[in-house]
Amino acid sequence: MSLLDMLKNQMAGDATNQVSQQLGIGKAETEKAVGAALPTLMAALAGNAMKKEGASALSNALDRDHDGSILDDVAGFLGRGDNKPGDGILKHVLGAKRGAVEAEVARETNLSPSAVSSLLPMLAPLIMGALGREKRKGGLDVGGLAGLLSKEGQEARKAAPSGLSMLGAFLDQDGDGIGADDIANAGKGILGKLF
Repeated sequence: MSLLDMLKNQMAGDATNQVSQQLGIGKAETEKAVGAALPTLMAALAGNAMKKEGASALSNALDRDHDGSILDDVAGFLGRGDNKPGDGILKHVLGAKRGAVEAEVARETNLSPSAVSSLLPMLAPLIMGALGREKRKGGLDVGGLAGLLSKEGQEARKAAPSGLSMLGAFLDQDGDGIGADDIANAGKGILGKLF
């Protein structure tokens, strides 16, 4: 099971209800939004980790701040409504592209941009928690983490809604199709500033 599938399972039930209440939208809309946002964020993280320094910085951050315990009570975390940690993660993962990514997710899901700008920071710490837990469980070093994210990035691009053109644009900077060189360029240096 991919980390994305595991996260989608974690978001079922009470977790979805918490997000739905905080955003003021229905359950079906919430599920669609989460289904668009999770692969977008995972693909962006995968892109950032394609360079050794990005994977190393991410590995250090996971060791320091993201042990996976957040997944023990996802609904409880979401119910706190604290977007500060997620905002910090997004600032460094998406950088100046955050607004454009939010606009694309909003367009794809028919949510307001303000709802999406609240949703993404709810989900970012969950993704980091899932990566942290997987890293510990598998005893992954930097290379193992990069390999995991490469696989997860491929799954994320498959799972993302076809209308999310920003996902491809974010990862394919030179317009020649998504490749490892483009993914590396997209993430170069971003994680180093965060971690």
